[in-house]
Amino acid sequence: MIVGCGDVGTRVAGLLRGRVKLLALTSQPARVDTLRALGVTPLLGDLDNGASLRRLAGIATRVLHLAPPPIEGKSDPRTRLLARVLLLRRGPVALVYGSTSGVYGDCDGDWVPETRRVNAGTARARRRVDAEDTLRCMGRTTAIRVSVLRIPGIYAMDRENGTPRARLLKGLPVLQESDDVYTNHIQADDLARACHIALWRGAPQRVYNVNDDSCMKMGDYFDWAADSYGLARPRRISRHEAVKQLPPMLMSFMSESRRMVNLRMKRELRLQLSYPTVVSGLGQGGQPQDANLNQDQETRGARR
Repeated sequence: MIVGCGDVGTRVAGLLRGRVKLLALTSQPARVDTLRALGVTPLLGDLDNGASLRRLAGIATRVLHLAPPPIEGKSDPRTRLLARVLLLRRGPVALVYGSTSGVYGDCDGDWVPETRRVNAGTARARRRVDAEDTLRCMGRTTAIRVSVLRIPGIYAMDRENGTPRARLLKGLPVLQESDDVYTNHIQADDLARACHIALWRGAPQRVYNVNDDSCMKMGDYFDWAADSYGLARPRRISRHEAVKQLPPMLMSFMSESRRMVNLRMKRELRLQLSYPTVVSGLGQGGQPQDANLNQDQETRGARR
């Protein structure tokens, strides 16, 4: 059962179609026909309405939870409600939760393995931490194998707003080199494959960073994209100027710097990335400065 069958959930459904009986929870009646066309049995229900979810109890052996928390508050009542409903009868064998890399907060550009303590710097990320805690607690107290995927920026040529082109066309500035931050990415199809694999291979109460091998600062990423599209490179401004010019949501992404380590994903889930860098994933020419990333990660992983 897929809870939150949007773009990534639909890609997962495509991987599973014809192989298992597939269910999907949706709160939108207009999505019913679309889901059926994908070979998915739609279940109408709302994560904000407990009475509408009772039918979910005991009907799925594996659950992929991709639904976001509410846009306000300190916790994720939707995930808490889902957990309670799943336990009304015999729970699933496995549950995979799609979280966010934002739970790490600002790491000042450090390499970030899954063993790093969470330090969410935004209310949005703190709601994700609450969801993770809820599900991992459920896993520890039951026989359910809960796996958490910490996901960075998702992109794909066929995903709505899935490329940097729209932002470049808006002419939004990026940070100057001295203020710039490292950014992490995952191509949507690779993410869907990670979700699929984790349903069977994910270890109990285990966290996985799900990101590609790119190692680029945000400004360099947009410079590369601009060159690839034949557009003007974005202006570089100081962080002080950016706070004045850019919306708070965008600034929150430009205030956290980290380089996620994905060795656990490769070694335990045994996921081989189809798109190891944003260059390969966006299908443009050129090479970012990440040729030695795999070797660096192997070295750092060996030290740990």
